[in-house]
Amino acid sequence: MRTKSEDHRNLQRKLGFLSIRPEKSEHRRRIQISVQVRPEQPSRAGRNGPCGETLWRDPVVRKLILLRTLFLGLSIAVASLASAPAKAQIAVGISIRLAPPAIPVYVQPPCPVEGYLWTPGYWAYGDTGYYWVPGVWVAPPRVGLLWTPGYWAWGGGVYAWHAGYWGPHVGFYGGVNYGFGYGGVGFFGGEWRGGRFAYNTAVVNVNTTVIHNTYVNKTVIVNNTTVNRTSFNGGPGGIAARPTQAELVASHEAHVQPTAMQVSHQHMASTNRANFASENHGRPATPAMSRVNTREGNQQARIANGVKSGQLTPRETSHLENKEASISNEVHNDRAANGGKLTPQERAQVNHQQNNASKQIYNDKHNARTDHPAQERNAERPNKPR
Repeated sequence: MRTKSEDHRNLQRKLGFLSIRPEKSEHRRRIQISVQVRPEQPSRAGRNGPCGETLWRDPVVRKLILLRTLFLGLSIAVASLASAPAKAQIAVGISIRLAPPAIPVYVQPPCPVEGYLWTPGYWAYGDTGYYWVPGVWVAPPRVGLLWTPGYWAWGGGVYAWHAGYWGPHVGFYGGVNYGFGYGGVGFFGGEWRGGRFAYNTAVVNVNTTVIHNTYVNKTVIVNNTTVNRTSFNGGPGGIAARPTQAELVASHEAHVQPTAMQVSHQHMASTNRANFASENHGRPATPAMSRVNTREGNQQARIANGVKSGQLTPRETSHLENKEASISNEVHNDRAANGGKLTPQERAQVNHQQNNASKQIYNDKHNARTDHPAQERNAERPNKPR
């Protein structure tokens, strides 16, 4: 029986979170040495020579022979390690040949809870191609850690995904301008002061009536007339950025993998067709969220489960997806008009619309109409051990 920790790591590996970072993998190559000594078959000279059989049976002599053989094997292994090319040490999560879309322009929702940190949205890759993972405020694994976003990089004829991580300092993230403090180098959206995180309201959206640990530093704002929204490093049309000395130092610090909440957030994004680049053409309806597992995300998960089980027909699915997209677009437009916030009246209207959508999802999943091909495919699949 698999444990919850094993399931979490399997989901991380599937989504591309678990990867060996090139700058830290050079010392991780392992060589297994297998030395076989057959004491029952010494050389003919050893058996037939004077005292050969007696010497071989002597435990001291046998130990010396074994040590000499082992030392020889270690010497060969060290030589092979020294001659191995550095490229053999590099491994990343996902590699494909198609460049990811540009980073969309969107409004950052206000921080919902003091201590939460912003993790910018990004393009991930799945069975259906690229899909957008909305930016979201999340709790760090522990006090003092900062988030280094993942990034796509061109190399060897493919675009490879370098997974993000938590650490005491922000490392290299490809020079990608994710916005809201992540301008391509470092992070200027806030800083840890003792055990509390202070927010720079010049670049991040914070409700100062709820969160008071703030400051203003406008010197970090770069007023460019043209903002580069390229989402990958290197290659044709890519960002020509290289790690700074500080980023190289940060890359060798102790890192923490994305939290279970972040993994769940990406998994939920992968089930929402509105996030697929093939559907939104690089303009996702929900580019950012205030929290993980918001109601909109839960509604999409229910629709995805209905499609997978065959309870929802293609026509019902299309109708529900269009309804959710309409609500998301309305929320997006209202936030853009009000500085990233919803008025009480707008929030009540959204809740009313989501209540109606929730009832529609339930009714469509429990009526007599089903997707027979999906149910037949599910019936043909062998049961996987839990």
